[in-house]
Amino acid sequence: MYIPSAFAETEQEKLHDFIEQHSFATLVSLNGGEPFASHLPVLLEREAADQGRLIGHMAKANPQWKQADGQTVLAIFHGPHTYISPAWYEEENVVPTWNYVAVHVVGTLRIEDRHEQIADIVRRYVEFYESSRAEPWRLDSAEADFISGLVGGIIGFEIDIERIEGKWKLNQNQSEERRQRVIKALQDGGGEDQLRIAEWMTANDQSE
Repeated sequence: MYIPSAFAETEQEKLHDFIEQHSFATLVSLNGGEPFASHLPVLLEREAADQGRLIGHMAKANPQWKQADGQTVLAIFHGPHTYISPAWYEEENVVPTWNYVAVHVVGTLRIEDRHEQIADIVRRYVEFYESSRAEPWRLDSAEADFISGLVGGIIGFEIDIERIEGKWKLNQNQSEERRQRVIKALQDGGGEDQLRIAEWMTANDQSE
């Protein structure tokens, strides 16, 4: 990923936090010499390797895993993004841009095809995504034979993180006055992504 120094985020804890908060990833590998992507949730094991490990699963019917085993893959984690109008700068000789936050992870994918290990991945998915609910659903709420059949239709994978890159493109290359005008315009305009980018810009200014 192209990351000008002004937009680079290198603090591993922040990058890990982002992955956990935006865990629905785009997983890219080569399949028959062509790029192939799947969109799926993944979990982060922060302490499993020097930079962490991703774990997940996909359908056995998905052809990606058959060639991706042992391959260097890319996982893309997307955050909020929005158009930035040059009118908001209230100055001449300015152009539009796009603000966004994203993290890229590169690592070697290893397939996990053992039934018990795949079942454990599914259990951990459920625990992670149900943890914020007042009454979390539990995997053992379903019949064992049903869960066993489900596990038989998926394949697990692990990716030890070899490189992790963060890009916080939040107008850091603009003056404080311009940034504040953009924040106000985003807040006034509303919209989920616009408000979230305004929050990211505010938090980023406060952390500098």
